[in-house]
Amino acid sequence: MQLNKKKAFFPLDEEEKKWMDEVENGNLKSVSDLESEKSELIESTRQSFSKGLRVNIRVSDFDLNKLKAKAIEEGMPYQTLIGSILHQYVTGKLLRNQS
Repeated sequence: MQLNKKKAFFPLDEEEKKWMDEVENGNLKSVSDLESEKSELIESTRQSFSKGLRVNIRVSDFDLNKLKAKAIEEGMPYQTLIGSILHQYVTGKLLRNQS
């Protein structure tokens, strides 16, 4: 009995297309110390998403609804998005809009 080994094809989304173009055009460069870079990124991610202390805050209905909508766009729970925004802010990685 022979199994059908066809692979499913999923069209690339816009982000995937962008990265594919970067790869095909040779615009990506290797890092000098892959293991060190990987370790730093893993630790940073672990710290960003680890559960910590509980904080209660009051926000307006408008802001909370906007946060929930953004979280849906990003594909994550809104509490995770709020935590990520706070982490980016305190680590200086949240960029201000210069308009």
